[in-house]
Amino acid sequence: RNAAGRKSVTNARQIFDIMFPLLKGLSHEECWVIFLNRANYIIGKELLSTGGMTATVMDVKIIIRRALEKKAQGIILVHNHPSGNPRPGSNDMKQTMALKKAAETFDISLVDHIVIADHRYYSFADEEISSALPLSGQDA
Repeated sequence: RNAAGRKSVTNARQIFDIMFPLLKGLSHEECWVIFLNRANYIIGKELLSTGGMTATVMDVKIIIRRALEKKAQGIILVHNHPSGNPRPGSNDMKQTMALKKAAETFDISLVDHIVIADHRYYSFADEEISSALPLSGQDA
């Protein structure tokens, strides 16, 4: 069923390597969502929105609807910061927590939210925001 050579996603670097070619050099923000099956294989990825230089829309309802349509067990949100600074802003934090909460309602896990800027990235799952946002499974 799984195509030969496909691996399950196990870390943020894999997602960076997949998404960097699509986001490098952009002068505007884009928000992408990657859909995963139960074994963390990518079953789809799509551009959710295109924004301005400092923001893009992450519509929670659209993300959840698409995840349900694809029967995804997990989702990874990816967006870029044209500024070159990968650190998430307060709006990024709020939207990530809102998406995590909504996804859990439908038994879908938000595996990660990755911000790509130049050749660097910020992974919510890797960073110790887990006290505010327990993405890795352990609840605060």
